[in-house]
Amino acid sequence: MLRRILILAILAGIAGFGAFWWLTIPATVAASALPVYRPDVANGLATFNAGGCSSCHAVPKQDDRTRLGGGLAIPSPFGTFYAPNISPDQNDGIGRWTEADFVTAVMKGTSPSGTHYFPAFPYTSYQHARIEDVRDLFAYLKTLPPVAGKVRGHDLPFPFDIRRNVGIWKLLFMDIKPLVADAGRSAQWNRGAYLVNGFGHCAECHSPRNFLGGIVNAQRFAGGPNPEGEGWVPNITQKGVSDWSAKDIAYFLESGQTPDGDSAGGSMVRVIKNTSQLSPDDRDAIADYIKSLPPVDGPPRPKKEAKES
Repeated sequence: MLRRILILAILAGIAGFGAFWWLTIPATVAASALPVYRPDVANGLATFNAGGCSSCHAVPKQDDRTRLGGGLAIPSPFGTFYAPNISPDQNDGIGRWTEADFVTAVMKGTSPSGTHYFPAFPYTSYQHARIEDVRDLFAYLKTLPPVAGKVRGHDLPFPFDIRRNVGIWKLLFMDIKPLVADAGRSAQWNRGAYLVNGFGHCAECHSPRNFLGGIVNAQRFAGGPNPEGEGWVPNITQKGVSDWSAKDIAYFLESGQTPDGDSAGGSMVRVIKNTSQLSPDDRDAIADYIKSLPPVDGPPRPKKEAKES
């Protein structure tokens, strides 16, 4: 009897591991799925700015946004991530990547070696991008200067350092649904919706997360604790910015200046360096979409401790 139970337990374990392995197979985009295409490098630059690529991947403590040697430390509740080198360097960057490698990384969160990227890389938003924009971005990145230097590995405790587990996380939090234009809205609003929910990945910071690190969809854009560990990210629904006009939002994206004369702080400073490079039309589109977000209550903000007298 005991032997039978043991055998059944072993078989159940093997079956469970097999199911886990099958469910967590990293998704890829085959080169054969990419038709012949002539990239638009100018659109690649616009996509680069919309995606905020330099905010994480530019070498820290220098002013050149195009030196994408990585190295920025990104704290999180699960450990510290370090942004990789995505310059065209042949050895340390993405210089040897194929276009299919890049599309797979951005839209599926899978590396050229076939492993899952951790979701500190916001592919849950990038998955909604148009594949043409991703291909244009790759073409633009190849025009930038190569930067030598390997970035150190992530500092994550067990079990968060096991990449295969990310496959289960993706099943839970990647919807794999394309963004569909709203025929009842203007072209400007739809452009804003695409930028905000796609490459702009605004919800990745401006939404609270559950204990697994997934966005709480019922409070999307409603702000919450800074995922990097310090401060509070504001609510950008009409609950938080009802007194801002669309022009106020567009101007903030250009200048970092708020309607009351304050200025952007924290990681938003890096974001403004990118949004300020967008066309006025794109900033207006983002503002139009954000202004349309219905009011949503975010998580309660902790009360500030009373200052000692």
